[in-house]
Amino acid sequence: MTDTITTPEVTTTFAELGVPAKLVAALRAANRETPFPIQADTLPDTLAGRDVLGRGKTGSGKTLAFSIPLVARLSGELAGGGRRKGLPLGLVLAPTRELATQIATEIAPLAKAAGLTVTTIFGGVSQRPQETALRNGVDIVVACPGRLEDLMKQGIASLQAIEMTVIDEADHMADLGFLPVVTKILDKTPSSGQRLLFSATLDNGVDKLVKRFLTNEVMHSVDEANSPVTAMTHHVFEVAPDDKNLLVRRLASGEGRRILFTRTKHQAKKLAKHLTASGIPAVDLHGNLSQNARDRNLAQFSDGTVRVLVATDVAARGVHVDDVALVVHVDPPIEHKSYLHRSGRTARAGSSGDVATVMLPAQRRDTMTLLRKADIKVQPQIVTASSDAVDVLVGPYAPHVAPVPGGPGSGNELPQSQGGGGRSRGGSGRGRGPARDGVAGSGAHGAGSGAARGERPRRDRSGRPEAAGAAAGRGGQGAAGGRGGQPAEGGRGGRGQGGASRGQGAGRSGQPARQGGRGGAPRGGSAVAWSSTGGGSMQGGDAGGRSGGRSGGERRAPRRAQG
Repeated sequence: MTDTITTPEVTTTFAELGVPAKLVAALRAANRETPFPIQADTLPDTLAGRDVLGRGKTGSGKTLAFSIPLVARLSGELAGGGRRKGLPLGLVLAPTRELATQIATEIAPLAKAAGLTVTTIFGGVSQRPQETALRNGVDIVVACPGRLEDLMKQGIASLQAIEMTVIDEADHMADLGFLPVVTKILDKTPSSGQRLLFSATLDNGVDKLVKRFLTNEVMHSVDEANSPVTAMTHHVFEVAPDDKNLLVRRLASGEGRRILFTRTKHQAKKLAKHLTASGIPAVDLHGNLSQNARDRNLAQFSDGTVRVLVATDVAARGVHVDDVALVVHVDPPIEHKSYLHRSGRTARAGSSGDVATVMLPAQRRDTMTLLRKADIKVQPQIVTASSDAVDVLVGPYAPHVAPVPGGPGSGNELPQSQGGGGRSRGGSGRGRGPARDGVAGSGAHGAGSGAARGERPRRDRSGRPEAAGAAAGRGGQGAAGGRGGQPAEGGRGGRGQGGASRGQGAGRSGQPARQGGRGGAPRGGSAVAWSSTGGGSMQGGDAGGRSGGRSGGERRAPRRAQG
């Protein structure tokens, strides 16, 4: 049976709610001296060991509401002596890597003050550091269900000593299809442990978890499930398709932090690069990025290196960066819950913020339906990038930052060094039949001989030279070897004069060598042709047939082809 308690707002302190002094000091050091309503509501029950359902709007302080009792109880009555290797005491389940990282960051100062340790477990990164943390002994694990289940199957993670389990954003777990995995994980925790469930909404199968795993729970609700934040101002801008890009750029050009949401990963990546190239440094955040890239981009946004984050819905939950002045829905989301969670990146923890939705005329009906479901009352405005309503919202332009290699923002990354190593099968290839007409033996990437890349004629994708280039190639090479293994003029059978070292493009068995070896004429006037099979460069002129072998002692040329 669930008891529902709705407590009126009462000004109190963490100490009055029963939070241990060492944690009160840690909260004070983080400038958190007054609890938010959901914290004041739930702490008396969570600190007393009861199972709790906590429902609050986005940005209401749910993370701290479960972090405090988790650390307080595990460092107190549930400590159970020294830390045991491979047997954590506390478990927090989160649907995304970003949210898991955010939760661990929130817990860490409290855990340090109480002498506890915390680690994260999620996919997309090597599991070895996670294995090491578990085997060395850790008190609190913040995990995504998928990777945790993998470690449990491998016998690396054990939940038999778990005293407290927290499920955060349970409705999002259900949306992502994680409930079966979450059920398996909870089955492995002791039934006598305390369980807390916090979420903005409690639907989509979450009630099944409640009925099965929570005992005599108390539900605390400080808001309606879909209630908007009162300190958040909403704007809907209707714009013509041809003017949308200019409007989005203007919305991103202000001085404060802002997050722009797109529907697809490709759009997020493309928009971030476009803004950076326009003098507005921006980074992207989406599911195609590696974890290191996600962490790096989020860190640049958090520390102010860039002011604009372009994200998909992966950032709509759990990414908490202070002082986000504006959230822009570049593409209106599909459902109203996504709208609320995206918008919740601003106006957090009592601060104010603005939300702008960019809407094309064809999207008007669907967008207004979505806003009604989200209980957002706002009048659309038809605008352009220079409209007064836009200028008032965005404010002054931020200083222009010219894009330079190594500078802030996506698209400014330094180019990777291009080594000359690697091997290529060149033009021969084993048992692949005769070479195409007009191509000859292998040439190495970055060879010392030949003209510079810019001086070589362009090749089409088939590898055939342009007419002028082909003629030049034949003229420069002369009788470049006949078919069936005859050596090129001035060559040594299957070997160029410079020997078979890398960078000289030594010939293969049955193939002509380049005339002159190192320091000789350009490669018959041709560039290295692209090959989908990884084959190397082919020079102009009639090539020798492929005999399927390499000359004795010949080194394979670098694999990289030019063209």
